Amino acid sequence: MLWVKRVFTFDFGTSYKDHRNVWDKIAERLPVTIQINIISIFLVYLIAIPCGVYSSTHSGTFTDRVMTLGFFFLYSLPSFWVAVLLIMLLGGGDFWDVFPVYGISSIGSESMGFLSWLADRAWHLILPITCLTYGGLAYLSRLTRADMLEVIREDYIRTARAKGLSERVVIYRHAFRNALLPIITLLAFLLPSMFGGSVIIESIFSIPGMGQLGFEAVLSRDYPVIMAITTISALLTLIGLLVSDILYAALDPRIKLE
Repeated sequence: MLWVKRVFTFDFGTSYKDHRNVWDKIAERLPVTIQINIISIFLVYLIAIPCGVYSSTHSGTFTDRVMTLGFFFLYSLPSFWVAVLLIMLLGGGDFWDVFPVYGISSIGSESMGFLSWLADRAWHLILPITCLTYGGLAYLSRLTRADMLEVIREDYIRTARAKGLSERVVIYRHAFRNALLPIITLLAFLLPSMFGGSVIIESIFSIPGMGQLGFEAVLSRDYPVIMAITTISALLTLIGLLVSDILYAALDPRIKLE
């Protein structure tokens, strides 16, 4: 009961490893992980949904087959292997030294102007965000394609076309809106996945985020930190479920929030 009471005030105790306040350690790492994953999630939805819609409306064409093959190929690649490969190719390993592969900012970035600091931060995040994005991009695009193909075959879509509506209106106003419902379900798991999905990438690129903190806590058996990260993940899952329910009601007028 005492631990549950402290959780409501975000008092997770002190770390076994360095005897620091657990919430202070999380507060240092959480903004980094949120920044990386929000950018990754935004890029996934921005690219995957249009690709899935286009692939479903051009099913069976050469472009659709190439996109399907390419996305399945991306989905099959392990993120840790891609991360190591990118470091070898573009991080000064065996070929080109184009992108930094350590941390999220250069040494002395605190004294840079805002635009210079922003460019430096973006340059550091290109490789990690690429590794976090491509897998979700492949999965979401295929899910969007499958949902759209299922909706397009419904009777009300044929009725909309028979009424003389343009193909754009039929696809984006009628079919796409209903195909979004299964995709919204993923939002319930996107927020907690920010912790789990970042463990490997943050460790490889030495990014001081929640994933690296959780990995170090497990290795050192730092149980207060582990419990804090688990609790925050559960809280984010509940928030994701609430957001999904609200979006359900916004998209489908038959669903009411009571």
